[in-house]
Amino acid sequence: MTPNQVPVLVIRPIDENDADAIARLSRELGAGAEPDDVTKRISGIQTTSGQQVLVADSPTGEVLGWVHVFSAPRLQSEQFAELGGLVVAKDQRRKGIGGRLVVAAEEWAHSNGCQTLRIRSRLERSQAHRFFEALGFNRVKSQHVFEKTRSPDISYCLR
Repeated sequence: MTPNQVPVLVIRPIDENDADAIARLSRELGAGAEPDDVTKRISGIQTTSGQQVLVADSPTGEVLGWVHVFSAPRLQSEQFAELGGLVVAKDQRRKGIGGRLVVAAEEWAHSNGCQTLRIRSRLERSQAHRFFEALGFNRVKSQHVFEKTRSPDISYCLR
C-alpha cells in the first residue's frame, strides 16, 4: 500500500469496548479523556436519540479514527446535523480515513432528516480547515464561543 492509499476500513457504530482507543485518540488532539469517562459518555450517547458515533477499524480491528455526529434542531431555522468531534490517529492521517468518516456522518445526517452538516473548527487548525474545504464544505461564519461552568453550589441563585 502506498503512503496515501486508503486502507481497507470497516466503519461501524461505537461500542463500550472502544473506550481505550477513543481516549487515546482524543488525547492526540489535547482532550484529557480517560477511558472510564469515555465509557460513560459512550453509554450516554447510545441511549440518547439524534446522535451517533462511528469508528473506523483497520482490517485487524484497530480503531484508526472516530466521528461524532448529532442532529441540532433549531426553532429559528431548519434542523441541521453537526460534527461533535472527528479524530484520526496521527500516523493514519492523509490516507482518506477522515474523509470516509465524514461521508458516513453525512449519510447518517441525511437519513435522520438533515440536509446540512456543520463543522466547527478552532481558528488555529488551518490544516483541518483545508481538509473540510477539500471535502466541499464552505466556510460560512466566524464566531466566538462563550462558556460558563456551573458552580457546584448555586444556592445563591435561588434567593
